[in-house]
Amino acid sequence: MPMEPHGHSHDHAFRHLNATDREGLMLVTRRNMLKAGMAGIAGLTLPELLRQRAAASDAGRPIAGRKAVILLWMAGGPSQIDTWDPKPDRPYENRGPFGVIQTALPGVHICEHLPKQAAMLDKFTILRSVDAAHSNHEPNKVFQTGNLEAAPRINPRGDSYPAIGSVVAKHRGANHPGMPPYVAFQTSRTHIAYAGVLGKEYDPFIANQAARLPIYTNVGVDTGKMTNAELFNLPSGLTEQRIRGRRSLLEQFDDTRRAIESSPSVDAMDDYGRQAIELIAGRRARDAFDLEQEPQEIRDRYGKHLWCQQALLARRLVESGVSFVTLDLSYHRASGTWDTHGDNIPPYGGISKGLGPLLPLFDHLITTLVDDLERLGLLDDVLVIAQGEFGRTPQLGTQGSTDGRNHWTGVMSMCMAGGGLNHGQVIGSSMPDGGHIKDRPVTPGDLAATIYKHMGVPLDAHYLEKDGRPRAIVDRGEPIAELF
Repeated sequence: MPMEPHGHSHDHAFRHLNATDREGLMLVTRRNMLKAGMAGIAGLTLPELLRQRAAASDAGRPIAGRKAVILLWMAGGPSQIDTWDPKPDRPYENRGPFGVIQTALPGVHICEHLPKQAAMLDKFTILRSVDAAHSNHEPNKVFQTGNLEAAPRINPRGDSYPAIGSVVAKHRGANHPGMPPYVAFQTSRTHIAYAGVLGKEYDPFIANQAARLPIYTNVGVDTGKMTNAELFNLPSGLTEQRIRGRRSLLEQFDDTRRAIESSPSVDAMDDYGRQAIELIAGRRARDAFDLEQEPQEIRDRYGKHLWCQQALLARRLVESGVSFVTLDLSYHRASGTWDTHGDNIPPYGGISKGLGPLLPLFDHLITTLVDDLERLGLLDDVLVIAQGEFGRTPQLGTQGSTDGRNHWTGVMSMCMAGGGLNHGQVIGSSMPDGGHIKDRPVTPGDLAATIYKHMGVPLDAHYLEKDGRPRAIVDRGEPIAELF
């Protein structure tokens, strides 16, 4: 799959590791002096990701523990009836083409194409009454921000609402100073929520170019090619030793610089620049993205598929100190691979030919990830969430298709595992045809509050909108009580 540039113009930490710009220091002007201090000697931009750590420390919120989130974003909106909320006793046009399977929870059935998850459902929670009203895709913002107004298709200010991952980055930061707090593997910019008004320093670190991964077409065909992990490939002649040498050279200019610009901020820039060098010249981040360092047995266990390789990387990243990782589970950059409208509306496919091949793959991915986290003693710290942006219509055959289902915001299903939460349960239910919530509605705000509580982010925290008005990070929600 050709990787899309991450679609925003600002520089980011790590961005210039593979620097192609002219090397050398130009200290002719005050601006260039400051630029040298901020950019670091390796051509790095100032690592904004370090700012949040400093801010958290200043605010008396020491970062401790290994709490993290892995969000498996099923871009497009998986069908609730054909995954976690089957209706086997309904007519075919309602229940769909798939059968059901008994799970590890007595009396609970899910789709027959999720047998691995069914066998270990005591480690999961299924939510069958998620309220997807106001949600949309392209861009997917409501559930990734937890805010009902964050739908850019409807609200011109929709992009200003910060991603949950960005809020976590600001209020908690990474679990290790050598790692970014919020990382996303992104197929399309429209599939991932960014920091909005929190500022670009809390945007996700887009990891597509940081790891060697298989390249798939937009309909899920493996091309046999691999990406190059060019972000960590130092330009010819620019060695780690040389980077450190350039740092030493810059430090020799410190006295001169302070004479030119005596500002407390210069000292702060020194700190950030020093940490930036340690990020790059150190090996923690580079090693975390290097799947070659993972035992072959574990790599085989995940398998060669792009999404499974990304899931293994997500585990390696949280193990190394990243707090929030989002995987964009989509082959194409349109509305998402789970957007199963029907075979007459390519490239989506319908339920049988579109969703059908995805489910065994997803079943393997999520159960392998949960098993692996448990093997490493990380499952109680890492909350795994799998969801899309809404459900699908209760009736098959929408839009002139034979077995497609259209968008449906009346109800959706999703699942969670890990995080030290109370699992082995089903929360909420839908009406007999799976079209609306029957009881226990769960809102996007509830999901955001649940994540914040897990991550130790104060639920009463606020941020400032563009006009200066404070807005709570939790929009009309509270932690899901059954999970705690």
